[in-house]
Amino acid sequence: MSGHRADAPPRVAVIGANGHGRWHRRAIAPLHAAGRLRLVALVDVRPIEEEPDAPLPAGAAVFTDHAAMLARARPDVVVVCTPPHTHLPIALDVLAAGADLLLEKPPVLCTAEHRTLAAALAETGRAAQVGFQALGSAALAELTAAVTGGRLGTVTGIATVASWQRSDGYYARSPWAGRRTLHGRPVLDGALANPLAHAVMQCLAVAEAVAGTPVRPAAIELERYRVRPIEVDDTAALRIVTPGGPPIVAAVTLAGEDFVAGEVIVTGTAGRAVLEYPTDRLLLPGDDAPRPVPGRHGLLENLLDHRADPTGTPLIAPLARTAPFTAVLEAVHAAPEPTLLGGDLVAVTGVGADRVLTVRGVNGVLRRCAESGSLPAESAVPWAVPPARVALTGARDARPRPA
Repeated sequence: MSGHRADAPPRVAVIGANGHGRWHRRAIAPLHAAGRLRLVALVDVRPIEEEPDAPLPAGAAVFTDHAAMLARARPDVVVVCTPPHTHLPIALDVLAAGADLLLEKPPVLCTAEHRTLAAALAETGRAAQVGFQALGSAALAELTAAVTGGRLGTVTGIATVASWQRSDGYYARSPWAGRRTLHGRPVLDGALANPLAHAVMQCLAVAEAVAGTPVRPAAIELERYRVRPIEVDDTAALRIVTPGGPPIVAAVTLAGEDFVAGEVIVTGTAGRAVLEYPTDRLLLPGDDAPRPVPGRHGLLENLLDHRADPTGTPLIAPLARTAPFTAVLEAVHAAPEPTLLGGDLVAVTGVGADRVLTVRGVNGVLRRCAESGSLPAESAVPWAVPPARVALTGARDARPRPA
């Protein structure tokens, strides 16, 4: 921003410094210590939580209002880690203040917001990186290189399966937890939109490698379920139909029996590959067992490198790359509310905030979806309901309408 020495390290601020924002503070701390950036401000509506691995540097200021911070701290780069439904207005303020942006996922919740943010980026000439940090994985890069190099032959299917658990306390963490909307704005705090969004985005990245460009979904078929009186899914299976490309199936749950960290399964005519994306373990055709592929390029470091050399260092997760994910979210918002599962199908363990609900047999159901490409209702799962189908009116607009 104007008024700063050209050779000074970029001034960085974090909006939403508590919760997941503490993860960003830990990532920032070694970069601050190395002189690659200067952390100048933290913003949160609640008192700032201490972070032993990332103490507040001397001279850094604390704010409760992001507009006041932008005016007084004048950062060059801002990390936005606030609830998803607040992303767009805050991001627009950051860009208008002349700063570049690292925006947590999901960046926005509908295609109209995506277009608004893209227009602001074009108008201001600023850069925006989206917080899909798994896109910086060397394991993903090796997988996509295998795909484009023909090691799997013609790709016939892309799928992901993940089985996590979330307690009652998770859904009590904030007013927007488990909500479809809040104050008239979409929130979509479901398994697909928030904790397991990376699984979907990794699949879209593989599809991008197959097509040579970010895919534009033609239709999305979706089954959504819940085990609590929440407004969003904790268990879901979806299939993304892409023009001329392989189908993408995501089968995920937050009410799982056995933990499955998250696998991306790519099937081709010459072989099959599996990437466990949270751990960067990769199995390619010819491998005896999954092997770790070390190396992740941090998104903030990549953004700093891009600022220094915009043409020579492309962003790992620019807003445009996430457009297909936004189309998925818009289809989720257009779909009927999730079906409530209960009775003997749901097992209960723990009490109070630690109470956990799990769906009996769900891991097997989701694994079959990922392996076969079919949705639960298509596999005669007794508790499954017919999928909703959302067609997209045009590849460029990606606006959903009933099929």
